[in-house]
Amino acid sequence: MNKYLTAPIKKEDAAKLRAGDYVYISGEVYTARDAAHERMDRALQNGEALPFDVTDNIIYYLGPSPAREGNVIGSAGPTTSSRMDKYTPKLLSLGLNGMIGKGKRTFEVKEAIKENRAVYFAAIGGAGALLSKCIKKSEVIAYEDLGTEAIRKLQVENLPVIVVIDSQGNDLYETATKEWKKS
Repeated sequence: MNKYLTAPIKKEDAAKLRAGDYVYISGEVYTARDAAHERMDRALQNGEALPFDVTDNIIYYLGPSPAREGNVIGSAGPTTSSRMDKYTPKLLSLGLNGMIGKGKRTFEVKEAIKENRAVYFAAIGGAGALLSKCIKKSEVIAYEDLGTEAIRKLQVENLPVIVVIDSQGNDLYETATKEWKKS
């Protein structure tokens, strides 16, 4: 069954989702990749504010390609999430409720997702051109010098994702593998 979600999301909304759910996200989502995460971590270490309030928000691990003429954004496929794993537990503890990327997460991230009642979504890698059609507005809000890795605020409409790790800690990558081995 398809589910529809408006971002930002509350913990109670994240708690209703289960690993394997197909979700369409509309609303406001932020982008941040490796370099932006490193800068945000440095800001926190220096007692500085983050460039946006992570509370209830979703970060899409995305560094889009340049937009072609007439388009809001270029190809918008997810990057490998594990590159952000060392920063993720801290951001979750500050109120981040969702992440969109691709690939497995560490044990520490899974525990932080459970502890903070958050959710990890996967977007389909290789479908960046199609995913970009769901992005209606893109605005660089921080770290412009990072180019494609700058933090952006996106307005998305029916961005298709799959719940990979739910707030209970269920991990689709693990359960799907077990189911596949049974057949």
